[in-house]
Amino acid sequence: MGTVRTAAHVTFENILFATDFSTQSDRALQFAMAIAKYHSAKILVIHAAAPEPLYAVPMEPIPLEFDPMLQESKAQMQELAANPRLQKLSHECIVQQGNLWNVIDSEAARCKADIIVLATHGRHGLSKLVWGSEAESVFRRAACPVLTVGPHVGFIDEQSWEPKKIIFATDFSDHSLHALPYALSIAEQHRAQLICLHLSALIPLELGDDIESTLVRRLQDLVPPDAASWCKPEWVVRFEFPAEGILRAAEEYAADLIVMSVRRAALPTAASHLPWAIASEVVSRAPCPVLTVRG
Repeated sequence: MGTVRTAAHVTFENILFATDFSTQSDRALQFAMAIAKYHSAKILVIHAAAPEPLYAVPMEPIPLEFDPMLQESKAQMQELAANPRLQKLSHECIVQQGNLWNVIDSEAARCKADIIVLATHGRHGLSKLVWGSEAESVFRRAACPVLTVGPHVGFIDEQSWEPKKIIFATDFSDHSLHALPYALSIAEQHRAQLICLHLSALIPLELGDDIESTLVRRLQDLVPPDAASWCKPEWVVRFEFPAEGILRAAEEYAADLIVMSVRRAALPTAASHLPWAIASEVVSRAPCPVLTVRG
């Protein structure tokens, strides 16, 4: 049996939003602004400009003030910073030259980011995020939660958006429960319906004849006994492949947010990449943002 959890109060005081100035990033910015509005938080808007290319023949580096790509990125950032909606919030805009993860890592540490927000085009899951395969490092390494807005997520009104239907997906492993405090806290803050979801492609026969009831009780044990007074918990058990099951549930419940954990793959093996295949599929196809927490 699981351990009864209490709802920890989670706040996002510093939001790091990474942009490539695409339309998809504009959608992600709306969610960053909605979170900032609710928590009275500061948004750090960053863009990782492409580093200077390496040449076969060594050349003198281009002075930064004459680097056309860097200057174009700065001009785009100035345009974004002039957004009147962003102007109403505490914010800072930074353009740095370098690869995505290095820029995010240094700036997240500097601003003590509580959450990272970014977009994905979802072409091939996490391996093809907005900035290419390098962006997978955000999911692998980020110490704070990451909110990813995929290509099937539409525009919202950041002034009124709230997550009223939240799906928390778990396989009961210790690492998957790292995301639970966030799901509980967000559900409590927004008085949302919390759908605790367990999916298994195989039926665990060792649990006895009444397998579904046993698993439902395990889900119930994860939620504080008084949860019904501050959210609307529901417990769902299904026997299907996890990624497909999460996406199906998100569609059926018209979810506003999916919360799930991801592992940091230690070795480049097929086994170590399996959790990333699930997260990649969910992030790239979800109809709502996905909040991932590294287990």
